[in-house]
Amino acid sequence: MPSFDVVSEVAMNEVRNAVENANRELETRFDFRGVDADFELNNDKVTLSADAEFQLQQMLDIFQAKLVQRNLDVRIMDLAEVGHSGKRYSQEITFKQGIDSASAKKIVKQIKDSKLKVQAAIQGEQVRVTGKKRDDLQQVMALLRGSDQDQPLQFTNFRD
Repeated sequence: MPSFDVVSEVAMNEVRNAVENANRELETRFDFRGVDADFELNNDKVTLSADAEFQLQQMLDIFQAKLVQRNLDVRIMDLAEVGHSGKRYSQEITFKQGIDSASAKKIVKQIKDSKLKVQAAIQGEQVRVTGKKRDDLQQVMALLRGSDQDQPLQFTNFRD
């Protein structure tokens, strides 16, 4: 029986490349000359740090542009509050990995409401969709691509 998995994964190597490109751009920008600002990636988190809060917003714009250049959706970012210690401002960015249970239930409900002859089941941090016809599965993929989700979705393990 044909099936596929709906997942939400982040290619961390692409995030690492985006961080490196953003740091390079910081070195060359005129408005960041003489400013102690940088992007740091450790343990799947990116930390932005700068001398002023408005610089953090500019850095966030730079980082989002670099993510888009690397074909990553900016909806994968989960922004923390801006922290302030001494003269430094910092902000942590985490990345959404996997589909949480509320989003998975929303996806399953959306598939069931479409009245297509497929079954959707939540399996951990992914949703498995099975059906008798490949065309039905492709319609489900088109439905999910067109829907408004909180995070980007990928379709893997398409089996015939």
